[in-house]
Amino acid sequence: MRLDHLSYAAGPDGLAATAARLGAALGCEFIDGGVHPRFGTRNMILPLADSTYLEVVEALDHPASDKAPFGQAVKARSALGGGWLGWVVSVPDITPVEERLGRSAAVGSRHRPDGTELRWKQIGVNGLIADPQLPFFIQWEVTGDLHPSAGADGSVSLAGIEIAGDPQRVSEWLGESVEAPLEDVKVEWVAPHGTPGILAAQVQTPAGIVRL
Repeated sequence: MRLDHLSYAAGPDGLAATAARLGAALGCEFIDGGVHPRFGTRNMILPLADSTYLEVVEALDHPASDKAPFGQAVKARSALGGGWLGWVVSVPDITPVEERLGRSAAVGSRHRPDGTELRWKQIGVNGLIADPQLPFFIQWEVTGDLHPSAGADGSVSLAGIEIAGDPQRVSEWLGESVEAPLEDVKVEWVAPHGTPGILAAQVQTPAGIVRL
């Protein structure tokens, strides 16, 4: 189990403008990730060091975004003005998580602009919707060279995450200590004054640390 990526919901200015704004702050450029047809969403991504990445995502005007939990989560966050949606942990086998949560994982896919299809399974988005401090789980069904972090030059990395929440609650959700997937990332837990969830990400760039 390891940290896979952070998701940021597009604001009222839309996906491209939100990604451009974050990219300008980091001195980087997000790339088109493609459409998630089963979820009614699309994304732009920024590969980072250590097999992680940032994702900016928006809901499409499509029935799937009203039916799929991930589409619902994105639409709700964007309706609040956009911002951090949540964090995602990657597992080599999602079956134990399915057994623990008592339901089956959803199948996800998207085609990159070059036509390459990425496939994965994910579970736990309903948990994130109910309690945004909780991550959801993903099992990639592609080789490492197709993971969205591929292509990162190592100069930009995730240095830290500020989360409003309770690490004990998150550990219970993960089924193991929250330190396990976050061992390489500094996490600051803040008592939530309002809605729990990601407050900010600290990204190490060649120009220094940028707080998003």
